[in-house]
Amino acid sequence: MTKKLAIIFFLWAFWVPSFAQNNATREELQKQEQTLRRELEELNRLKDQIQRNKKSTLAQMAIIKSKIAKREALVSSIGKQVKLIDNAIIANQKDVQRLNKDLDTLKSKYEKSIVFAYKSRSGYEYLNFLFSASSFNDAVKRITYLKSYRQNREAQARTIDLSQKDLNQKIGQLGYNKKDRLQVLGVQNEQLKVLVDDRKEQDKIINQLKGKEQEVTAQLRQKEAQRKKMQSALMTIIRRETLEAEKKEKDRLAKLKASNDAGAKGKLDITNNKINSKGGKKVGDVEGGLTKTAGERPYSALETTEEGREASILIENSKGALPWPVDKGNVFVHFGVENMPGTKLNRNSDGIEIAVPKGSSVKSVANGVVKYTGDINGDLTVILQHGKYFTMSTHLSSINVSVGQEVKAGTLLGKSGINLEGDGSLLFVLSKEGKSIDPENWLKNRR
Repeated sequence: MTKKLAIIFFLWAFWVPSFAQNNATREELQKQEQTLRRELEELNRLKDQIQRNKKSTLAQMAIIKSKIAKREALVSSIGKQVKLIDNAIIANQKDVQRLNKDLDTLKSKYEKSIVFAYKSRSGYEYLNFLFSASSFNDAVKRITYLKSYRQNREAQARTIDLSQKDLNQKIGQLGYNKKDRLQVLGVQNEQLKVLVDDRKEQDKIINQLKGKEQEVTAQLRQKEAQRKKMQSALMTIIRRETLEAEKKEKDRLAKLKASNDAGAKGKLDITNNKINSKGGKKVGDVEGGLTKTAGERPYSALETTEEGREASILIENSKGALPWPVDKGNVFVHFGVENMPGTKLNRNSDGIEIAVPKGSSVKSVANGVVKYTGDINGDLTVILQHGKYFTMSTHLSSINVSVGQEVKAGTLLGKSGINLEGDGSLLFVLSKEGKSIDPENWLKNRR
């Protein structure tokens, strides 16, 4: 019986943390659901604002696509919650069956012991059992046996009571799971209905795009011209910084060589001039007068100084966890080439465009140095250098930093403005030595 108690206690102890683990996962999904709902509310407000602007057919399409993507993610998140509840229901059903079986076994054994005790209820039989002992020690053993037998029956009763309570608890939990499942399924069905409406709205906007193809083409050409000018300006700054870094490195090496030739510092040793991605020294050589790095970190003229390497390494180590340039807002134009549904037209973006109210605070995503502030093709722009990485924030309405200023992650760069269509937005670009990369892979997940 003691063994039976131990088994029941073990199963109960195992079930509690298992339930807690599932509950924690459910809590994470519920937090994700709440975040998606907030983002959808923001997109709905943005959609209402954009609909007042008759020029913003492209923006409307971008917003509805974001809405559909987030709605699908919401439905998926709710579906995962349903799956967790289903798993809990199956586990509880198995537990109820097992407990019922164990309880029947315990009751059967207890019933037999009661019947035996009833048949042996006469005090004469107990005395006869004791006095028939062959010795005093044998009598003590018989007394111990009778006491143990009585304790065993009491333990059986307690075990039955505990098992019955555990069974009732499982049945109650099972009932709650079933009600919870119905409720969550109802929420999922509501979201699926809204998703159908969103897709109908997308079809409506696609028809509008087809009817305004010439106008949309003109908008896309205007955006593409702006993109090229922005990219050209960024590349000019990157080339300038690269040439300056190369010149400084040439000058540094020339001075070292001259000093070595003059015998001031002995023979020039350039076989230990490599810094790896963690800041440690590794072997390198000199090629064309510049330090040529080898091994795990390739050469970059923008990393020939300790500050440049540290800035690059810091931003690389923060990949997937960089803070967003704005506190709130939704990405409605994603990185790369995107086809306009219903047309043969494509839109290309070197960064991400975030829908935010005009006047929102725009911040640095990493430590760096301001390399440009000013107007590019009618847009106020700030460009920062982070080692061999560069970030550009444009569509600003004001700028709070100056060229040459060192900034930290979170430093206020300025306030957001409007895009070509007149909608509040921020265009954020991330570049590695002139090659644009998707910022969303580097910024932290908001969920």
